[in-house]
Amino acid sequence: MRLLAFLTAFLALFGLAAQPAAAQSILRDAETEALLQDMVAPLARAAGLQENVEIVLVHDNSINAFVAGGQRIYIHSGLINAAETANEVQGVMAHELGHVTGGHVIRSSEGAEAATNITLLSMLLGVAAMAAGAGEAGMGILMAGQRAALGKYLAFSRVQESSADAAGAEYLSKAGISGRGSLAFFGRLQNLEFRYGYSQDDEDAFVRTHPLSGDRIARLREAYEADPSWTAPDDAELQARFERIKAKLYGYIAEPADTLRHYPEYMSGTPARYARAYAYHKDARIEKALDEVDALIAEDPEDPYFLELKGQVLLESGHPEDALDPLRRATAATGNEPLIAATFGHALIATEDKAHFEEAERVLKAAVGRDRFNPFAWYQLGVVYAERGDMPRARLASAEQQVMSRRYAEALQNARVAESGLPAGSPDWLRAQDVAHEAQAALEREQDRR
Repeated sequence: MRLLAFLTAFLALFGLAAQPAAAQSILRDAETEALLQDMVAPLARAAGLQENVEIVLVHDNSINAFVAGGQRIYIHSGLINAAETANEVQGVMAHELGHVTGGHVIRSSEGAEAATNITLLSMLLGVAAMAAGAGEAGMGILMAGQRAALGKYLAFSRVQESSADAAGAEYLSKAGISGRGSLAFFGRLQNLEFRYGYSQDDEDAFVRTHPLSGDRIARLREAYEADPSWTAPDDAELQARFERIKAKLYGYIAEPADTLRHYPEYMSGTPARYARAYAYHKDARIEKALDEVDALIAEDPEDPYFLELKGQVLLESGHPEDALDPLRRATAATGNEPLIAATFGHALIATEDKAHFEEAERVLKAAVGRDRFNPFAWYQLGVVYAERGDMPRARLASAEQQVMSRRYAEALQNARVAESGLPAGSPDWLRAQDVAHEAQAALEREQDRR
C-alpha cells in the first residue's frame, strides 16, 4: 500500500505538470494585461517568438510563475506583490521564456519516463526478493527504487531550471535589459528561504526541484555583470505603470483594512489613491472611493483606466446610468478594449432602458469578436439576445460562456439547441457546431479519467 501511494503521487506529479492552472482562478484587468504584454514583448522578440506570447495573471498569493505548454506564461499575483520593480518581473519572464523555447513542458515526459523505469525495475526486483522469502531485502529494494526515481526526476528538473536561467540571461541581453532586477529578485527569494528554514546545504540539493539559490545567483551574476546591458537604466515609464498596477492589484485582492494600512490616507500618489479606491469600494464606502477616483481623474482627465474605475464603482454601487459616460469614454479611448467594453455593455443593460440595448449588442459583439475567452461578455450578450427574442443566439452565447466555465453538459445542450434554430451554414450555425464538439470532447475526456 505504501508503494502504491508513492507511485500514485509520483505519476500524479508528472500529470499535473501539464496543466497546473486548472483549478486556479485567473485575474483579468485591461490595464494590467497591457502592461504585462509590453513588458514581455522585447523579451519575446529576443527569444525569436515575435510577440505571440501571452501573460496570464493567476490569483495566488505564492511567489511563483510557470509555463504549461504553448507560448503562455502564468504569473501569480503573489509574485507581482513581492517584486519591487518591473525589471525584476522581466527577469522572471525571461526565465520562463527559457522554458518555452527549451520545450521543457513537452520534454518533462523524458524525465518522467526515466524515473518511472527505475521505479518499475525496483518493483520487479523487490517483489522477486520478497517472493523468494527475503521480505526485508525486498522492501529495501523497493524503497531504494523510490528514492532513486524521485532523485532522477528532480535532477532532470534542476537541469531544466539551469537551462532556463541561461536562456533568460541571453534574452535579457539581446533585449538590452539589465539583469540587475533578476539578481535582486533571486536574492529576495533566497532571503525568504533562509527565513522559512529551507536548507541551503549542498547535501540537500538533490531533493530540490531547482538549483540552490546561492549557486544560481553566483552563475547569473557572472553572466549579467559581463553584459553591456548591466548598467542600462530601468525603463521609467514601465516602472511607473508597474507601481500603479501593483497597488491596484493589492487594493483589489487584500482586505480593505490591510490596504489602508499599507497605503494610508496621507499618501497622495497615484498608486496609493488607486489602492485606496478599491479598498473603499470593497468596504462599501462609495463616497470615499469616488473621492479617490475623482482625484485620479483630476490628474489625468483622459486616462481610460481611471475612467473605467469610476464607471465600475458607480455601476457596482447601483448607479448604472451615471456609469455610462465614464465607461463610454474609456471604451472609446482604448479602441474598444474587450474587457472595458464588456463592462460598458453590462452598464447599458443594467439601466434596464431598452433604448440602450442596441448599443449594448454592438459593443458586446465587438468585445467577444476580439476576445472570445470572456465568459462575462458572452453572458451579457446572451441577455441582449434573449430580451430581443433571438433565443437561438441567446443559447449560443450561453454555450460559449458555459464551455469556458467548464459546465460542459449545459454547453453541449445549449449549443445543440442553438444549432437547430440557426440558419444552416451561417457563421453562428457553424460556431454552434464547434462549441458542441468542444463540449462533447471535454465530457468524453472527463469520462475517461473516471
